Amino acid sequence: MKSLFLSLLLLLAFAASAAAGGAPRYAVATSPVPVLNTPDFATVFGGSVELDPCRGVRPIEFVALTGTLFRVEGEETTGGVRVYRVTTSDYPYPTSTGYYVDARFVAPVEEGHSERPRRLPPLSEVQRALLAPLGKPYVWGGNVKDGVPLLARYYPKGDPLAGVDCSGLLYEATGGYTPRNTSALTSYGSAVPAAGLSADELARRLRPLDLLVWKGHVMIVLDRETLIESTMGCAGGGGVHRAPLKGALAKLMKSRQPLDAWVADTPGRKGFVVRRWFPQ
Repeated sequence: MKSLFLSLLLLLAFAASAAAGGAPRYAVATSPVPVLNTPDFATVFGGSVELDPCRGVRPIEFVALTGTLFRVEGEETTGGVRVYRVTTSDYPYPTSTGYYVDARFVAPVEEGHSERPRRLPPLSEVQRALLAPLGKPYVWGGNVKDGVPLLARYYPKGDPLAGVDCSGLLYEATGGYTPRNTSALTSYGSAVPAAGLSADELARRLRPLDLLVWKGHVMIVLDRETLIESTMGCAGGGGVHRAPLKGALAKLMKSRQPLDAWVADTPGRKGFVVRRWFPQ
């Protein structure tokens, strides 16, 4: 009886907030939702700003997938756009600026609404999904290869975010099962001992979906012969592409050394780790 009374009170409070036009306490993504580190959606997607990570224009944190649950921490109107400041377990990384969504891209829900379900697809399904964005451009914060449909509706002059960054390639391929940032991927799964190995020796140890990762980039082992990645390509040639596994390793190891555990880069010492996360 007591729990029923509390549930009724929560429902009434939610209804009163909605009726008064106030921000809900929780909201859910009804389709892919760009999450920014600024509330200024009007400028970011207004058509006057070119989202160029090579020049440091990086307002996009990630694209939340349909069903992502947000806790609404605040509300404001910037450039005529109603914006929520949010947090979400789908992107649990520290921020000095806050994370923001356009209120039109989400729907209010009651407290206790379930989190987005996470299901790890089979190996072959992930491999097919990794190949699907081949040739797509690198988009900082992007993880929906074909872009965000609602951006075309509300911001027809803006960037549709049709492309993926390095960890976004993996995030989309796994349906949002894997961590979204390389900082988390450096310790995701279990370590594959790699220190001191040659490129050929390391190639023989690798399995499909192993990650070659450092804070800033991730390369994905597609199969026994191939790597796949999305590169920024500031000098040209960026986007999603494949490369022969042994050749890519040899090239990588000219500038970075394999480590058994991630250690932050220091002058004269750059490394990468191999993480095995897919059950095989």
